[in-house]
Amino acid sequence: MKARNWMLLALSMILVSASSCSKKTPALNLLVWEGYADPSFVKAFEEQHHCKVSASYMGSSDELVAKLRGGSAGNYDVISPSSDVATSIASAGLALPLDLSKIPMYGQLSPQLTSLPLVHVKGAVYGVPFMWGPDPLLYDTTVFKQPPDSWNVLWDPKYRGKISVWDDLSTIYMAAQVLGFDKPDPSQLYNLSDEQLDAVKKKLLELKPNIRKMWSTGGELTNLFQNHEIVASMGWPLMTNQLRKINFPIGETIPRENTTGWIDHLMITAASDNKELAYQFLEYMIESQTQKKVTDVTGYTPANPQAAQFMTPEQVKSLHLDDVDNYQKRLYFWQNVPRRAKYNEIWNEVKAAQ
Repeated sequence: MKARNWMLLALSMILVSASSCSKKTPALNLLVWEGYADPSFVKAFEEQHHCKVSASYMGSSDELVAKLRGGSAGNYDVISPSSDVATSIASAGLALPLDLSKIPMYGQLSPQLTSLPLVHVKGAVYGVPFMWGPDPLLYDTTVFKQPPDSWNVLWDPKYRGKISVWDDLSTIYMAAQVLGFDKPDPSQLYNLSDEQLDAVKKKLLELKPNIRKMWSTGGELTNLFQNHEIVASMGWPLMTNQLRKINFPIGETIPRENTTGWIDHLMITAASDNKELAYQFLEYMIESQTQKKVTDVTGYTPANPQAAQFMTPEQVKSLHLDDVDNYQKRLYFWQNVPRRAKYNEIWNEVKAAQ
């Protein structure tokens, strides 16, 4: 009898184990920019949908595209491409054409963003605008008593070895602005001729003695400031937010040449095995209350203007939600770069130069 009881007990344990395996918690895998999977807003989604959200972070748009094209697309369900690569990702069939009836909150998003052609390909919509913002000039306020009024400050010989730039094509755009190639048409930044790219390369090589290090992640730039290795850099509002939280004297400004900006979209990968859960995630992430929480973490401007109702008047003003039209005139939103390979070739030559 004892042997029989032991067999029944063992059998019941196997059945319980098999049952728990069959109820395995669904997982949603993200490949997104830093700050877009913070527990302060992701945890509630996990609890509501009884799932696990796992995030990998990318350091540049090119890193995202390389992973998607390199056979890793099936590893991710949701991605957050910026406006410089969103079109090419959609056109290449790497993202899912969206059924907007599954995303009711889409109607709340800013028409200024949803009307742009960035994620519209052959009549289909491939992404939802999520967050947007500038590539501002960040500076140590103990070194600069007044905000620097020009990107040219990065080239000032007195800051030799005290400057950082992003290891990204946006540094090419910035140098092109300094050279005036955005006049009269800002979109020229994304369509530079060979002659203009050669001039940009020369300008960036002149900057190299001032560069302490090129940053590749937001955390890396935050540490460079915190350790007083640098005094100025192009950055993101995310780093401004992070540094202010630890009381570092960081300033943020848009110089007189203006700056580039970006619109990050959320897309579902065509290879996702969790498309329905991914739809629910997109819907959750563009809800006004979630958008406010993302803004609290990143300092970015929400794509859903109704998030403003949960903000203080000061926060609404700092995010320029009170005067979006005029603020956006100072930002040249990233666009698709038809000759991206040539831009990358120039950028790699700059990095390799001694």
